[in-house]
Amino acid sequence: MSETEIAAHLARVEKQGYTVVEDSVDPGLIDEIEAAVSRLEKELSVEPAGNDFEGVNTLRIYNLLALDPVFEKIPVHPAVLPVVEGVLDSGCLVSSLSSIKILPGELAQPLHADDQLIPIARPHPALVCNTMWALTEFTELNGATRIIPGSHLREDVPEYGVPLETVAAEMKRGDVLLWNGSMWHGGGRNASDGARLGVAMNYCAGYIRQQENQQLGIPRERVRDFDPRLQELVGYGIYGGLIGHINKNTPAAMLGSSWGQNIAWDR
Repeated sequence: MSETEIAAHLARVEKQGYTVVEDSVDPGLIDEIEAAVSRLEKELSVEPAGNDFEGVNTLRIYNLLALDPVFEKIPVHPAVLPVVEGVLDSGCLVSSLSSIKILPGELAQPLHADDQLIPIARPHPALVCNTMWALTEFTELNGATRIIPGSHLREDVPEYGVPLETVAAEMKRGDVLLWNGSMWHGGGRNASDGARLGVAMNYCAGYIRQQENQQLGIPRERVRDFDPRLQELVGYGIYGGLIGHINKNTPAAMLGSSWGQNIAWDR
């Protein structure tokens, strides 16, 4: 992705709270991810959570990085990560990685902001930047993510369960929706006869606690095989030259990584 393209996406996120990176994911990779999700749903006997937030007709699989190597390609994707780094910074972390399959008959998810549990005044600099990968077509009929453009600039968060006017973020298969975590949004109602499948690839600033505990949730032997940048993204690096160290070493030293060297601090 060119610097000009990144700048255009960042300008849209700053103004309206979101952008869509179109045709960003190769169809072959989409096929691989879709096949892995389908296999895991069967192997793990995935069932709907049965609540109004996660859905009564929605299948979700969490902690995907621990489950199949194909998911390692998602957090570091060259058409998406540079925009995320522009919204946050290069010290950002993987907050969570999950699949979301909205089945026919599902109702609209209550509107929310992904950072609303963080107790600081709004609006504020971006602390969370999340993405939704369209593994199937996203339409208003089949449950495309519903958004309220510009709501990332508001001083409040949605009142739970109160319906508001929204816009359906319709996408082609292979597009990626990217948004500031303060923007109000929610999964849509699926009134079609087919499933809407997406992958939620969520990031947070390096000084914010991750939604999924990546260091405990992913076996260390699997992390050893990750690309060094992905090791950093799941928390085996440090932020600002200090935050997250272990006895003045980067956490990557625990993996035997060559870049897990001792940190030199100024006195």
